[in-house]
Amino acid sequence: MKRILLILVGVAFAALLLSTFWFLWKKTRPVKTVYAIEQPKLDTLRQFVVATGKVQPRDEVEIKPQISGIIAQLHKEAGQTVRKGEIIATVKVIPEMGQLSSAESRVSVAELSLAQTRREAERTETLHAKGVVSDEELEQSRTALSKAKEELQNARENLEIVQNGITSRYKELSNTQIRSTIDGMILAVPIKVGNSVIQANTFNDGTTIATVADMSNMQFQGNVDETDVGKLHEGMGVKLTIGALQNVELDAVLEYVSPKATEDNGVVLFEVKAAARIPADVFVRAGYSANANIVIENREGVLTLPESTVEFDEGKSYVYVLTSSEESEEQTFDKREITIGLSDGIRVEILSGITADDKVRGAKEEKK
Repeated sequence: MKRILLILVGVAFAALLLSTFWFLWKKTRPVKTVYAIEQPKLDTLRQFVVATGKVQPRDEVEIKPQISGIIAQLHKEAGQTVRKGEIIATVKVIPEMGQLSSAESRVSVAELSLAQTRREAERTETLHAKGVVSDEELEQSRTALSKAKEELQNARENLEIVQNGITSRYKELSNTQIRSTIDGMILAVPIKVGNSVIQANTFNDGTTIATVADMSNMQFQGNVDETDVGKLHEGMGVKLTIGALQNVELDAVLEYVSPKATEDNGVVLFEVKAAARIPADVFVRAGYSANANIVIENREGVLTLPESTVEFDEGKSYVYVLTSSEESEEQTFDKREITIGLSDGIRVEILSGITADDKVRGAKEEKK
């Protein structure tokens, strides 16, 4: 038994000794570095300025009442489309007691005046028939009767307006029916049936009945950093990416760059606006957050390399060109100066120094 135990201990010691020698031998072996090989290729490079912001309707209107009262009926809700002049809500007028009393009194006075004028007109007609009254007096009597009738009609309509905010003769023009002022989509209806509303006046903006916007005419509104604003001008192409719409990129045209800066947490920003082109099959909701990639420079069909393959030293640019065959176990490279142009942050334009047939050292691939 002791003999077997000694044999096992000896084997374990020998294995430990061999593994130690193997580890030390591996550590003393020279390190062999292998690099990935990149080849220049023709590509299109675009340089962007990025602006963050939102996509908003260009025309957004708040519909406000021209009369105070209580919402009696809502004819539309958020998300529905409306035409200009279409009724959104109906307001029920709550008459002011002083105005109501005055209007009722005016009607009573007009009725009394009409009754008296009618009796006088009838007497004049009788006397004219007997030849006692001239034609001129008859015409005056008839005119006074017409005026009395018109005054009674006006008094009754005034009473209707005080009571209901509407007259039967001009009901299609009534301001108790709140109508849309533009064609578009209703974005919000912040009131409910039974809510009190106030008309717009000198001291009050009035209660918003609904917000209507033209969703076919959208605009990107965002901000760019002061370091980039000097590169921008109206008419530049813009690519919009919206976080809520996956794999959708919208075209736009820059149409406004603010001449005045704003400051946000110590960062100086300039407002920019771009007219967005929305395809018919894409629905963009108001207020979507978006990024605008404004193309400031575009190069097509230029020779490019990954920017990671380029080294910079004392203002000059270098790459390492492969001089051995790709199948060779030992890679050898020649350091070569190049002239670079436009960069998009990933690939860089090669103006001179190498050709499309050269192979360039890339990132470290593995070690053996």
